[in-house]
Amino acid sequence: MANTYNVTEFIFLGLSPNQEVQRVCFVIFLLLYVATVLGNSLIVLTVLTSRSLGSPMYFFLSYLSFVEICYSSTIAPKLISDLLAERKTIPWWGCMTQLFFMHFFGGAEIFLLTVMAYDRYVAICKPLNYTTIMNQQVCMVLVGMAWVGGFVHSFAQVLLIFQLPFCGPNVIDHYFCDVLPLLELSCSGSFLIGLMIVANGGTLNVISLSVLLTSYMVILLHLRTRSSEGRCKALSTCGSHITMLMLFFVPGVFIYLRPSTTLPADKMVAVFYTVVTPLLNPVIYSLRNAEVKKAMKRLWTRTMKLGGT
Repeated sequence: MANTYNVTEFIFLGLSPNQEVQRVCFVIFLLLYVATVLGNSLIVLTVLTSRSLGSPMYFFLSYLSFVEICYSSTIAPKLISDLLAERKTIPWWGCMTQLFFMHFFGGAEIFLLTVMAYDRYVAICKPLNYTTIMNQQVCMVLVGMAWVGGFVHSFAQVLLIFQLPFCGPNVIDHYFCDVLPLLELSCSGSFLIGLMIVANGGTLNVISLSVLLTSYMVILLHLRTRSSEGRCKALSTCGSHITMLMLFFVPGVFIYLRPSTTLPADKMVAVFYTVVTPLLNPVIYSLRNAEVKKAMKRLWTRTMKLGGT
């Protein structure tokens, strides 16, 4: 395993060298992060306290919201604080920690989205056996597998980075630690490791996205036999899921399924999947789902009554 005696910290160049731009970005990203935490926390709280949201779909949705909070929190707080800092640094161990948790929660989200697609497949294509197949024990096992899958994916990414020697340059042209910027700082040939990282990260994105899109195509074909009302309800639910899939996977494929080089557009694409996408989760699922909106209204009403007593 390679050691890193010559590098004890990394320096981020951040989003922009312009101080005015950084101050504007500070306000914007702070508001987006607060909205992300509050919005996703509201979904978790609503699902936990509402009896009408006791189906497996909402059980998985609450875990997805929790993952979004954790995923955003591995990057956004450091990004926000660095926007006001003159020197944006992170210790070597801090960089590895951020790298691990970002890929851990990102990987868990990929597997969780796959689980949610399977849940929709069973609910729509096998409705009579839905409660038997998707019982509480099965749901817990599927969520556990998502966490394990995220851990294995992240551990493999970090293990590959640990093989690289960092013996000189320590300036990262980015605002967080990720595998591709770190590959460029390595002082030895990293083509094979870069290939393995693409195989681990990029291939995971492509295979998962292909499986998910195929499953939703099967669902859509099955909906042709449904009544007009049932078809509209199922399409609304699947539409929310497919929207989240595209928002999450398209940037991931762009970043990780290509040779180990960085592009000028990487920062903007990264802002989208690290800051914007976690915020869109509660917006998409709450605005497009009548049951969630009703449950949120009931929660708000109960909270106001308790506050008035």
